[in-house]
Amino acid sequence: MNSTYMTDPVIFLIDTLFSLYILAVLLRFLLQYCGSDFYNPISQFLIKVTHPPLKILRRFVPAVRKIDTASLVLVFSLQMLADFSILFLKGVSIGIAALAILSITQLISLLINIFIYAVFARALLSWIRPDGFDAASSILMSLTEPLLRTCRKFIPDMGGIDLSPLAVLLLLQLAKMIILPPLHGLASLVS
Repeated sequence: MNSTYMTDPVIFLIDTLFSLYILAVLLRFLLQYCGSDFYNPISQFLIKVTHPPLKILRRFVPAVRKIDTASLVLVFSLQMLADFSILFLKGVSIGIAALAILSITQLISLLINIFIYAVFARALLSWIRPDGFDAASSILMSLTEPLLRTCRKFIPDMGGIDLSPLAVLLLLQLAKMIILPPLHGLASLVS
């Protein structure tokens, strides 16, 4: 009883702090990959928060074409450290291969969730403020437009109603259902 009394709040803090920072680094990676406006206040915040560790990592991990591999290495390392810390505090031992697969699974889930929430928020904003343009709308547009544009190629025009957000949301949920369970199974198989 006493151990869980202190362990649960510590696990909560570790999970929350690591998750927020991993989200910030992953968003920075995605916005950089999508060619988002880096003078946007949200982008500036993400740059300032994530710059110190990335500055060090970039000395050792070069970018590969358009891919900022230092950001990916940082995100993966942080996820593994968070997962290891939480499992250690819970008294669960796990091998390095299973930990790596678990971390990759969680990062893929986070990536898909980022796109789900971004598409949903963009669709919602288009109904509330169709002609509005602000920092959040700009970020959402740069994140979601490549996915929406791809779906628009296959969806016929429906009289001014854009069904591409619905199609993207369905495809992202389907991707979660198809990709994540085998990875969870593989992690439990390896451990």
